[in-house]
Amino acid sequence: MSDKNDGANRDATKRSARERLQEERQREKARDKRRRTLVVSAAVVGVLGLAAVVGLIAANTGKSGGDKAGPVVAPSGATGKDALAIQTGKGEAKSTLTVWEDFRCPACKGFEDQYRDVVHDLEAKGLLKVDYHIVTLIDGNMGGSGSLKSANAAACAQDAGKFSAYHDVLFQNQPEEVDDAFGKNARLLELAGKVEGLDTPAFRACVEEGTHNSWVGKSQEAFRAGKFRGTPTVLLDGKDIFADQANPLTPQKLKEKVEAAGKGTGKATPSADPTSGSGSGAGAGRKAASPSATASGGGSRTASKGGADGPSAGSSTGSSKGQPSGTSGD
Repeated sequence: MSDKNDGANRDATKRSARERLQEERQREKARDKRRRTLVVSAAVVGVLGLAAVVGLIAANTGKSGGDKAGPVVAPSGATGKDALAIQTGKGEAKSTLTVWEDFRCPACKGFEDQYRDVVHDLEAKGLLKVDYHIVTLIDGNMGGSGSLKSANAAACAQDAGKFSAYHDVLFQNQPEEVDDAFGKNARLLELAGKVEGLDTPAFRACVEEGTHNSWVGKSQEAFRAGKFRGTPTVLLDGKDIFADQANPLTPQKLKEKVEAAGKGTGKATPSADPTSGSGSGAGAGRKAASPSATASGGGSRTASKGGADGPSAGSSTGSSKGQPSGTSGD
């Protein structure tokens, strides 16, 4: 009997071991199936997540970063080749001042602060019109988007018929060159509040959407193609008025040149001694400084890249003689 019992026990033990092995195999198969399911699910989620991210990037490109690659939309009344200039003054004026500027450029602010009054005076008399070309050199040299966004905002102001006033406000409130404050739409909209009637829903939408960003980019391309020495570049009837180092320009001399052209004489009357207190215009009663001398931080640095033509390219030579020390193209 004992032998039979021992045999039965061994058979039972073998069956139990086989059953345990089968159960373990089934559990292992179940675990493998769950792992495969999880891997496939994760892959699907990853693909869907990547598609969602790509779609989100495409949907938001240019909305907040100022890099919108949309159609070129020129501001209302833009003139010149490819409608890249915003003109102020009266169209029939005999003299034309062409100005290439960047709202972040300290030397441009120096020029504006020094010549603003005489330019506006000559515009009011119908003797001078100004073609403004807005570029983005400082963004390229210092990083940020303030040059682009402020230029777009100025173009939006042109749409509203408020360019000249907003242009002046931007330069009067220019941040330090290294401070990209104009890269924030909120700041540009805040400054619009200083111009009566400018802060409207239409203006805000134009600023927020970067309506004229591509137009600004085209203006920058034209500046680079022109191989100008830097910003500001200022031409009077096509001639660089700061090129003559022996006879540096002053606001008073600009006034006389334009008035002489308006009279048809083609010759300016001798300018009054700016230190004598006599004479008229924005330069009377004080010695005219170079635009870069009045700029914050002593004027914009000149960049070494781009190879712009002219004596000030890559250096600040001539700034003490009336030549603005601009920032050369990138």
